[in-house]
Amino acid sequence: MDSSNSSSIISLIIFSIAVSSAFAFAPRASGCGYSSIFNFGDSLSDTGNLFDECSSGEPHKSCFAPYGETFFRRPTGRCSDGRLILDFIAESLGLPLVQPYLGVRRKGITAEDFEKGLNFAVAGATALDASFLRENMSCKVHTNYSLAVQLEWFRDAYSSVCRSSSTARCREILKSSLVLVGEIGGNDYNDPFFERRSFEDIKSLVPLVVKQIASTIIELIKLGAETLMVPGNLPIGCNPTYLKLYGTSVKNSENGCLEWLNEFSEYHNELLKEELKQIRANYPHVHLIYADYHNSAMRFFNAPQDFGFTNTLQSCLVLEDQTSKKHTNYGILPPKFKTVCADPSKYVCWDGIHLTEAAYRAIAIGLLQGPYTIPQITTSCISQNATTNLPQLL
Repeated sequence: MDSSNSSSIISLIIFSIAVSSAFAFAPRASGCGYSSIFNFGDSLSDTGNLFDECSSGEPHKSCFAPYGETFFRRPTGRCSDGRLILDFIAESLGLPLVQPYLGVRRKGITAEDFEKGLNFAVAGATALDASFLRENMSCKVHTNYSLAVQLEWFRDAYSSVCRSSSTARCREILKSSLVLVGEIGGNDYNDPFFERRSFEDIKSLVPLVVKQIASTIIELIKLGAETLMVPGNLPIGCNPTYLKLYGTSVKNSENGCLEWLNEFSEYHNELLKEELKQIRANYPHVHLIYADYHNSAMRFFNAPQDFGFTNTLQSCLVLEDQTSKKHTNYGILPPKFKTVCADPSKYVCWDGIHLTEAAYRAIAIGLLQGPYTIPQITTSCISQNATTNLPQLL
């Protein structure tokens, strides 16, 4: 064997070792390339962070049955009868359901925990700081878990893992993960709307909310995130709580929703899409996906029979008595619920503000099979894997 061949073989061996080492270092990914999910948001994607406070003096109603009855057979802190959009996305990617951060933090976050992904969403969370909303909108804000707080939690988890390994490792984990930022912002509007604050004052919050979401996205990109999904807001004009509060307003004759409130949601969504367009221009290497919750949901409000729904504008579950949800010498007395529907899968709304598992499933399928993502998620590897797994969601 001549020297040139020997040199080539040695070079090939060195290259193979380098490639093998690189793959050994990289986080294991699913068939689609995503190793895990990191999520930020509110009750639409809280998988148990608020549940961590169920032993408190004012436990949230999702701490009690019949929440979770459809899929989990018990309350898990999810504000629904079963799975959420986030759960369906995780299942479609062949990933485990995303673990709530507060429960993991209690036992101490490890590098393995971080690699599996974490959910920082908390029911009632706002995009803007609670103190800002209380001072400027003079309204009640039920939690202090704003988007800034959730980002700080993420930084704490990120730095704790980096201390024991390396920043490069953390960035590699983020690079191979799907990061969801939202839905968030709904509660910034819900609280003042429910207290009948001025429409113009509430509308003035929208640019501030969108800027807060954008700044969070940019911070995550700087930390290493390269694939981010950013959902818009749902059509609040079809929500039973809004319909009860503002029912004297003009309704759409075909679907019964309040058009002016849906237009407000679309205003938020349009500003958000414009902000995402600017981020894409500034960070062209990042895959930034807008998830159109609004129009994916409007399909079943406009044609419920196509999705097996018989009721779109009434709640399946009604909370009859708030006063019993308190501590006694015998523990916490659960709130009194009245289940109006015999089959939650026939209803869109679960409890007056949150949707049923069936509705969340329909939205998730609209995202994963298209065309309710911008750019269309059907053109990326996420949908190829999701399409294989979607029959289990139907």
